[in-house]
Amino acid sequence: MSKIWILALCASLAFLSGCADGGKKVTRLDVNSVTDLSGSWNDTDSRLVADEMINDCLGRPWYSQFAAQKGSVPTIVIGKVRNKSHEHIRVETFIKDIERALINSGKAEFVANSNERADLRDELADQQGNVTEETMKDAGMEIGADLMLTGTINSIIDQEGGEQVVYYQVDMELTDIQSHRKLWIGDKKIKKFMSKSSVKF
Repeated sequence: MSKIWILALCASLAFLSGCADGGKKVTRLDVNSVTDLSGSWNDTDSRLVADEMINDCLGRPWYSQFAAQKGSVPTIVIGKVRNKSHEHIRVETFIKDIERALINSGKAEFVANSNERADLRDELADQQGNVTEETMKDAGMEIGADLMLTGTINSIIDQEGGEQVVYYQVDMELTDIQSHRKLWIGDKKIKKFMSKSSVKF
């Protein structure tokens, strides 16, 4: 087979391959850019809500009062964050954004949640008798959290004809684990308007 025929065959295969994917084009985006295609809860909402709520939480009077009484920064654990909205929201992503905002603030210590602690305890138990004495970690050395952060994500839909408004409200509470006293309650609201061209009814 001549070189011309081989080049022609390669060009034909490349053309057919391009047709098979429908001419799809992929563009990489900055992960911090605001991209809102459907109007649903997205990564931007999760990140911005987490940052604003943690900044508000750690900037309130309870924080300075706690530091004065205890002489240290608070140790916080994240409890349940419930999704009560109309759509499927990956709450785990929002929790990770909350964790990141807490750790990066430098104003609080943070401990693993109940699911993570179970995995860590399994690893600790597995180390007993299986690793060298010098590297084996001791049980009963966990740091207890002072406070627990919990929350809910709610939504309301207002729709008329080809227009829709989606309203999200995130409520968070910080509670003293020993006394059950609520130290902070915060909320963040998001409202999105969508026209018929951007919403599938």
